[in-house]
This record gives sequence, C-alpha cells and structure tokens, in this order.
Amino acid sequence: MFDFLKRGRLIRRGLASRKIRRRRARSELARNLEYAPYMKALIFVVFAGGLAFLVFSGQQPEPTKNFVIALLVLATAITQLWINQPKTFSQSSRILLVFGVILAQLAVTKLLLVICNSGNYQFLKPEMGGLITPYAFAPLVLSVLLGRHHGLYAAFFVSLWSSILFGPIDAPLLVTSLISGFTAVSLTLQVRRRAKLIRAGIGVGLAIWLLSLTFGLIGPINWLFPTANDWGMIGLQSALAVGNGILTATLVGGALPILEQLFQITTDISWLEASDLNHPLLRRMTIEAPGTYHHSLVVANLAEAAAEAIGANATLCRVCSYFHDVGKLVKPEYFTENMSFERNPHDDLAPTMSVLIIIAHVKEGVDLALKYKLNQRIIDIIQEHHGTSVVRYFYQRALQQHEDARAGGKIMKLREDDIPDVREESFRYSGPKPQTKESAIVSLADTVESASRSLEKPTPQKIESLVNELIEERITDRQLDDCDLTLGELKIIAERFRFTLLMMLHSRIAYPKHGQKTPKPREDTLRPDVMAVTRRPPTAPPVSAA
Repeated sequence: MFDFLKRGRLIRRGLASRKIRRRRARSELARNLEYAPYMKALIFVVFAGGLAFLVFSGQQPEPTKNFVIALLVLATAITQLWINQPKTFSQSSRILLVFGVILAQLAVTKLLLVICNSGNYQFLKPEMGGLITPYAFAPLVLSVLLGRHHGLYAAFFVSLWSSILFGPIDAPLLVTSLISGFTAVSLTLQVRRRAKLIRAGIGVGLAIWLLSLTFGLIGPINWLFPTANDWGMIGLQSALAVGNGILTATLVGGALPILEQLFQITTDISWLEASDLNHPLLRRMTIEAPGTYHHSLVVANLAEAAAEAIGANATLCRVCSYFHDVGKLVKPEYFTENMSFERNPHDDLAPTMSVLIIIAHVKEGVDLALKYKLNQRIIDIIQEHHGTSVVRYFYQRALQQHEDARAGGKIMKLREDDIPDVREESFRYSGPKPQTKESAIVSLADTVESASRSLEKPTPQKIESLVNELIEERITDRQLDDCDLTLGELKIIAERFRFTLLMMLHSRIAYPKHGQKTPKPREDTLRPDVMAVTRRPPTAPPVSAA
C-alpha cells in the first residue's frame, strides 16, 4: 500500500515511469508441489490403488497373486523411470502425466474386456475384446508429448499390466499390445503434422489386424475351402482391427491440445502452428522494424539448419528466432539495421546511455512476449540470447572517451578522481546465459548473422574465420557454460553456419545493359547478391553491436 503511494508521488514528480514491467506469475506452492518427494509418493500410491481396483473388480481367479505381480511390475517401472529418465522423475507433473495416461488406457481396456465377456451385448462377443482394445493410446500420447523413449516405456509396461487384468497372463494380448505400441512409437518419431498421427494409426491398425489373424482372433478362416467362411464376419472383424488403430490416433490428436495446456508441454505440432508469420508482433515488425524482421528471418534459417545437424529441436529454434529481437520494436531507430542513412541517434548520446537502450531491448522483448502470451520457451530464449555478453562497440567507445577525458584533464589540471571510471559490468547484458542447446544455437546464430553483415566481398575463408572467431569468443567469455553443447556439436554448428552463410552471401555476375558488350568476368566485378554493405552514417555502430 505504502509502496504504491510512494510510487505515485515519484510519477507525479517525473522521477518514475508509469509503465509497470510485466512478470509471469509464479506460484511458490506449485513449485514446491512440483519437486516435493511426497507428491511423487502420492501419485504412485494412487496408481497402485487404481491397479488394485482393476485387478480385484470382476470375477477372476487368484486376484491377490495378480495384484502382487502388478506391484512388482510397478516397482520395476519406477526404478526404470528413475534410472533412464531422471528429468521426468524429478517433476511430479511429468510422473502424473506418464502414469495417468497408462492408468487411463488400463481402465478402458478393462472396461471393454468386461463388456465383451459379459455376454449382455450381442454385437460385442468375447473374441472381439482383443480387436477393440486401444493398445497404442499411451505409447502414442507419450511419444508425441515427451519423446520416443517415454513412448517405448509406456508400450512395455502397459502391455505387462494389461496382460494380468484377467487372471493368468494373456500371451496373445501381451504380444499384440507390445508390437502395436512399438509400431506406434516408430511411426511417430517426429510428428510435425496431425495427419502423421492418422498415418501412424493406420500402421497400428494393420499391425493389430496381422496379429489378430496370427492368433486366430479373426475368423475362423478355412483356407482350403474359402466358400465355407463367413466373409461378412471376417470383414467386420478386420474393420474393427484396422479401425481400432485409426480411432485411437484420432482420439490422441484430440487429446493432445488439452494435455499440452494442462502439463505445459509444447509439441512440434504446436511449434509449427506458432511459426505463422502473421502473428501481430511479427506484422508490427515488418512495418516498424523491417531490418530487424529480415535479420530474424536469417537467424531462423541459420538456427534451424544448425539444430537439425546436431539433433536439437529445429522447429523450436526457428520459432524462437522469429521473436528473439521483438523488444527492438520499442525503439527500432536506435538499432543499426533500422537506421536511416541521414542520422545516427547515438551521436547525441553518451555511450552509457546508448548501451542502456541497447540492453533494454531484452527486457522490452520479455514484456511484449508476456503481453501477447507467447510460449515460455520463447520468453526464455529472449532473455538468454545475449547471455551476459558485453556490448563491445559502446564499451570501446566509452574507454576511448575516458582516455580523451584523462588527457584533457591533465591539461586542465583536474584530479583523476573527478573522471569516472568505465566499468565493464555496466556494458554487459543482465543474462541469464543460455540454458539449453536451442537457446545457445539461437544466440550463436544471432551473433554470426549480425557480424556477417559487415563483411566486404565475403569469401568462404572470411566466413569460416568469422564464424570460428565468434564461437571461440563466446566460449572464452564463458557464455556457453550453462548449456550442454559439446565441442563436437559446436564444430558441427560452425560448419552448418559457414555453409548456410556461404549460400546466402553468394555472388552473381554483373549483367551488361542492353546493347553493351558482355565483359569478361573479373573478381572485382562480383559483389554479394544479398546483404551487401550499404552506406551507413559514418559514426553508426556495426550491426553486431546490438
């Protein structure tokens, strides 16, 4: 209350801004629950209770023995998740997603098998239970949301639990569930279109159909006397088997947006939808900061190519590159790529003021991202893409002015204490440093693309030297310490940057005018086709300064 009144007085006196920096609300309670051990234990206890309900419901022999087996499988599943997926095991929400999806599939499987075996429905006969069981639901969901390793994990353990729901282990059900789950995962290694889910569903349906033929769930079929077969029933059973996979994939496609929102997960499908260049912020950028817009597109191409080369999320890199410099929309004319040729606004400012404007584009970008409700990964990369690096141009300019002031001070007989020192920390971005591979790739692509604009008559040797120097500078400045990029991956990234830049900065022959003789091609007649060095204000900072 008192802080609000104090702020109001400062605003009226002109000593504070009316603008309030947006911040994403972070609940301390939610964070504690996310990493609390007792929450993980509670999820496992609830899952065990669900298994007990499924095993003991219905008429089946030796339910206690089956429940003990189910608990032993649960202990194995928990151990495997802890060893092979420590990041997932550390988050309660991820554990809830994994075991919640598995329990949902087990419940639907139990319900369908009970209905088919009850005999109360003429259409649903006992032998049809194996044809309509959603074997691939959990593997499909977890493969798309969390990756293929989680999909394989779900396929294996959901098959083991499904096979003991009715007493003795059902070998055909176990094998069908395993192969269907593995098929689903293998067909969804990289899902960027929802149509690929349907194709995966068709593949799963064909696998179920072949396995059902093998185990005699379809038929019986008399191969010696085809006319004796009930082809109508066989066709219906085949349609159920194939339709099972297609219907499961359709349900997964519908459930994905809900699960993404609930568990704060962004799939490649959503990233591809977010790459629409008609986003309001990007449309503003094309009008208010066209140079920054073009720079972001080139950074997106560089980052996507490098991410694909090392197996990182290329679609995420492309989308985040579009928005990484969105904060420049607040003062676009202070950044070189948007400057007019007549005037450089930094000529009227001290280096300390110029660097405040340059550095502020990160905070302004976060503010705009929160206002337009962009994905949290985009906000993280906006914050991290400069790390804690130095705005080198204005730092050197401040040092030069400091030296000039000291030289003039000697003439004027001023004390050195009267001349303020230049501190490097004042010219550094606030960070944090890149925390992920994708963030580091966007950061490097941004630096390389900016610096490449200052190359005159770019050659492969100049481009390679520039890329290597910039990456080595980032390593020396310890900007890549917090991400898990290896030296081998950095070498691949540098090679991909060099190749991509070489293709974009290629030269063309200068064509003669109409009626003019064709000149012989000479080296000095070639010039870059794009991003050629143009006349800038004589005191303008290089593009890489921002």
